[in-house]
Parts: sequence; C-alpha cells; structure tokens
Amino acid sequence: MSKFDPIESFANLRHEFGEHGGVNMSVEASTTFTVIDPTTMPEIFQGHLGPEVGGCYLYGRHFNPTVYVLGRQIAAYEGAEAGYCTASGLSAIAATLMQLCDTGDHVVASRTVYGGTFAMLHDYLPVKAGITTTFVDVSDLAAVERAFAPGTRVLFCETVSNPTLRVADIPGLAAIAHCHDAYLVVDNTFAPLIIAPLQHGADVVVHSLTKFMNGASDHIAGAVCGTTAFIMKLMDLHTGSLMLLGPTMDPLVAFDISLRLPHLGLRMAEHSRRASTLAARLAALELPVVYPGLPDHPDHALLLRLANPDFGHGGVLTLDLGTRERAFEFMNRLQNEHRFGLMAVSLGFSETLMSCSAASTSSEMPDDELEKAGIRPGLVRLSIGYTGTLEQRWLQLRAVLQDMGLIVGSGVGRVLG
Repeated sequence: MSKFDPIESFANLRHEFGEHGGVNMSVEASTTFTVIDPTTMPEIFQGHLGPEVGGCYLYGRHFNPTVYVLGRQIAAYEGAEAGYCTASGLSAIAATLMQLCDTGDHVVASRTVYGGTFAMLHDYLPVKAGITTTFVDVSDLAAVERAFAPGTRVLFCETVSNPTLRVADIPGLAAIAHCHDAYLVVDNTFAPLIIAPLQHGADVVVHSLTKFMNGASDHIAGAVCGTTAFIMKLMDLHTGSLMLLGPTMDPLVAFDISLRLPHLGLRMAEHSRRASTLAARLAALELPVVYPGLPDHPDHALLLRLANPDFGHGGVLTLDLGTRERAFEFMNRLQNEHRFGLMAVSLGFSETLMSCSAASTSSEMPDDELEKAGIRPGLVRLSIGYTGTLEQRWLQLRAVLQDMGLIVGSGVGRVLG
C-alpha cells in the first residue's frame, strides 16, 4: 500500500466548475431548495435522498452545495471518506463530542489543549450535558490507559498541543481508544498536511479552518472529517448535532476558503521553513525555544515517523521569557519598535502572530491546570508568517533579544527565570 499523499489526494478530487463553465465553482447562496416532483421532498426528509443520492438539497442548515464541496476538499487533504464544515472550529469540536457522547458518558482528554476546548470539557459539558472529562498527559500512554472508565466514549487530543507543541502519538492513542471501544478524536489545526491523523488510526479529525487552512485571518470556520456514516449522523434531521445545534457555515465563507486550499501546501512549507530556521538560531543561542523540528525536542523522532514529507515541522514555535512582564515587553518591542509581527491570537496568517498563552488563549485554565500543562507565565507563542525576508525578520528578532539583554555579546543566551 502506497503512503498517503495529501496533495495527490486533493488533486484527484473531482473539480467543481461554475454554473456557466467558470474555473471556480459557483456560490450557492440560497437558503432553501426546490424540487421538481412533490414526492421528492418527503424522500429527502426521510433521508432517502441527499447530496450524494439524487443530488438533492433541502435547506441551507442541512446541506449547502458550496459548503458541501469545501467539506469534500478538506476530507481529501485528510484522506477521509467525508467531511463537512461549520461556523467555527469550536463548533466542530462541540458537535463531534455531542454526537459521540450521551448524558453520563466520559471523555479522556489531553491536559494541554486550546483554552476554549478546555472550558467546554471542564466547565460547560458537565453542567449542561452531564458529560465529564479526565485530563491527562497524553504523552504518557500508561496514564491515558489508567484514565479510561466503563463510560469513556472519546479520547480527545491535538496533533500538536496548544501551546506546548507536544506531538501526540496517534497510533498509540488509537490503540488504547479502540481497545476500550472508544473513539479517538484529533484536532489537527496546528498540523494540516504535515500529519494526517486518520491515516494513523484516528476516527474523527476536527479543524479550526480559521487558522492555517484559510490563512488570511478573515473568516471564522471549522470542519469535521471522518467516515461518511459519521458525517451523515451529524446531519441527521432528528439527532444530528450539526443539523440541530445549527453551527451553519456561510456559503460565501466556504467559497473563499476553497479558493485558498490549492496553495495550502506552499504556505505550510514556507511557514515551516521559516519557523525551523528561527528556532534553530534561537537554540544555537541557548535560549529556551521549543519547536518540534529541533532534534532535542522530546517528540522529534515521533514527528518524523508520522509526518508527510515536503511540509516541514510546523509554523509555530514558543520562547519562554520567564515572566509575564518580560513576555509583554518582548512582544511590545517586536511589534511596535521593529514591526516583526503582530500581538494577536490565532495562527497561520501571512504575518507573524504573537501571544502570551497563559494570559490569552489558555487563560480559561486555572493556575493549577496551567502549571500541570506546562504553560508557564512567560511562554510566548509565535506563529511564524512569511512576509518580509527571513533574514530581515531574524535581525529584528535578534535586535530585541539584544536590547532586552537576553543574549550577550558572545551570542549566548542567559538563563531566563
């Protein structure tokens, strides 16, 4: 069996032409869809007809042709049977968990996840749905195994953890989940194309398309990929979480994102190339940089085993400045004195985006959970962009490090505490 290639998979997908033969697909802006024969509508409502059977559509909250095509495109990149897109990444996660779990069920989740995901699992779902979660270090497979209970239905992790950049052992986690008749759900937002979790045993992949997939920081969007049967369950008229909770993607958003997907591979490779170079230079200065592409990263060998070639090791690195105050000064100088990047959350933009995770994207976590997750107060997450030249950005970064006294004349970084 040949190795999965996401670029080939995407290229093999049927191209959708516009209504009048345009090279781009048309935007279907209708909220509702007509039928020629009145007997067709009951067949759609009963689930006998749909986009794949009969080419029938019902209502924009159920399926929209433009959004449906985007879902197929995302699924092709993941090597999934099917996919569908949502109004946000968090809605994709919520709908997936609500579909797989019932009241009284249990989730085992990575201790280090995006703050919004943590809040949903830790605070929202127990109160609103009676679904509880045990958080563990998913790098410790024995701890993951111990966390399972009779009611565990889902094991949830991120391919690359936000913001600590640990790489999940997806084959190992899948083996544990499947041994307990549970589903492995993986958030692949940080590593599109780099890793295809479904090819390593995951059951469902979710994305915040807002980030690398879209790449322009102008749309909020999400996606769910898995089996055709699972996607159909999500859209079921009676029990489907996407259908009934209603996180509907706007077809204009779907059209915009679809136009950007063909150059995702080029963007990921350049994000990774620049992040890798900057991380290596920071490491050479003996500064506390974390990047999965560095040989001394604890999951470097694992990443090499899981990664598809040609896309590098990711576009995100972290630098621990020791204290929140020093982290704020660092980001302030980079943005306002040197125009190195922007102080903003999110990932995958053309400009470098910088945030102090404990005070922003992980701030939903209480202090004790931040400590357990290894998210220190001075940890700065940098999503490396591709504007300007690489040398220009390195000189700006180095200048700030020198101005702050974080590297001395010999070029060796001082210990940050």
